[in-house]
Amino acid sequence: MLIYIDGEFLPPAEAKVSVFDHGLLYGDGVFEGIRSYNGRVFKLDEHLERLYDSAKSIMLQIPMPIATLKETVLETLRRNHLREAYIRLIVTRGVGDLGLDPDKCPSPSIIIIADKITLYPQKFYEEGLAIVTTSIRRNYPEAINPRIKSLNYLNNILAKIEGKQAGAVEVLMLNADGYVAECSGDNIFWVKKELLVTPPGHIGILEGVTRNSVIELARQAGMRIEERVFTRHELYIADECFLTGTAAEVIPVVKIDKRVIGDGCPGAVTQKLIAAFRHLANNTGTPIYA
Repeated sequence: MLIYIDGEFLPPAEAKVSVFDHGLLYGDGVFEGIRSYNGRVFKLDEHLERLYDSAKSIMLQIPMPIATLKETVLETLRRNHLREAYIRLIVTRGVGDLGLDPDKCPSPSIIIIADKITLYPQKFYEEGLAIVTTSIRRNYPEAINPRIKSLNYLNNILAKIEGKQAGAVEVLMLNADGYVAECSGDNIFWVKKELLVTPPGHIGILEGVTRNSVIELARQAGMRIEERVFTRHELYIADECFLTGTAAEVIPVVKIDKRVIGDGCPGAVTQKLIAAFRHLANNTGTPIYA
């Protein structure tokens, strides 16, 4: 494996960052998780756009034009001889001192790791997930806006820890007002009488690239879709529920807080969107080996 760090491709043992990097010291930076399928990078332009938007929001200047960074991502995949991969693209504030002042970090760092990932076993796609609600509330947008995909992921990690202690592989997170926001690493959808519903961006979610792809696929299929606030009650009585994410793709949920969703099996709408998303991911994207 070769990892890109600031202009060099290095083996893992040599791929190091300074202990004074503010990404390490304070979680000061942004990142993207990206997938490649069948020799193509899925939605690369959309991921890069979100990365630069996140960086701009925290006043972090990415030291590379977006077109150059795009080519660097592709070159990282080529050097690792990968066609099916998970790409972690990271931009840190860079090396500074032990103080908080970001102006003490003159040179942001870019790191690209390309490897394989399996988030959930295949049986969960066939049988569905059982998730629980965590007591950890999603970050308040005026504190740390979830729309910024920052290196400070402690909010999500604490929720994940609580879920694991309850025996769940994923958890439902509410916002400060008690409305359903998202999961620790995925967006959430539910279906009721052929209506597809997901939380809107303004209540404090990360608007996932996979989420937006699924919304578009649903529209193309003629489904009714609403982005609106809702409570857990509407999830409990839904006909179907599923999650979306770069690593998770589209995965069904069949139980929430011990309530069985629908008939307890992945529903027809969910299965249709799983198939549509997999077809899209495997047949579109930016070619790695042009």
